[in-house]
This record gives sequence, C-alpha cells and structure tokens, in this order.
Amino acid sequence: MNIILFDGICNLCNNLVSFLIKFDKNNHLHFTALQTNAGEKLIHKYHLLDDKKSIILIKEGIVFYKSDAIIEIAKEINGWPRLFKYGFLFPKFLRDGIYDLIARNRYYLFGKQASCAIPSENDKKKFIF
Repeated sequence: MNIILFDGICNLCNNLVSFLIKFDKNNHLHFTALQTNAGEKLIHKYHLLDDKKSIILIKEGIVFYKSDAIIEIAKEINGWPRLFKYGFLFPKFLRDGIYDLIARNRYYLFGKQASCAIPSENDKKKFIF
C-alpha cells in the first residue's frame, strides 16, 4: 500500500490530494493527514520528520520526502500528471529548493483551514483514519 501523508489544514495540500484521487485510476494511493491519529502512528512507526512542510510517501516500506515523493507519486497515477515522474532529470537541490519555497509560503499563497478537511463519501475508502 502506498500512503501519502499531508498537512490536513493546508488548502494547497488538500487540493493536491483531490487532484491525485482524480488521477489514481488504479487505486494505488491512500491518504492520511499528518494531524490524524493514523498520521501520528505512521510518524512514530517510520520515525518520520514531522515538519508539516513536506508531503511524505511511504511506498513498500520506503519513505520519500519532498520532490522525491512527488516523483514517486507520479509513477503511480495516470494521465498527464504522470509526466512529473521525469522530475529526476533535474538536480535534487533545485527540485527541493523550489519545493521548500512553495512549502514555506503555502499558507500565505493558498490559505489554510481551521481543521482537517473531511473527505467525501466516495473518497473515504482512499483515506486512513
């Protein structure tokens, strides 16, 4: 199972999750917010960095952060977003630098919610609570 941990109060992160669900036709991805009990358990189980500024992918027991997570996620989805899997062609310092710039400013640019968003009934099967 591929599990994506994300900042549940971040509008950008929530929109990204909705976007990924749309392109995950083979149901390879599952999601949990870092702020949930399931998120906290995964943080402890895998000794994850808990900076709430990184999307985290756990794929076959291997943990990926930041742009590496985006590249690995892109390998699991369908459609044009799959092109992000070629991100490895750019140097990691550049990819993560851009990632960090967006992550530092995501609340300012996209806003945040008071609490984690609740998935729709159709999407609930993709979430771990």
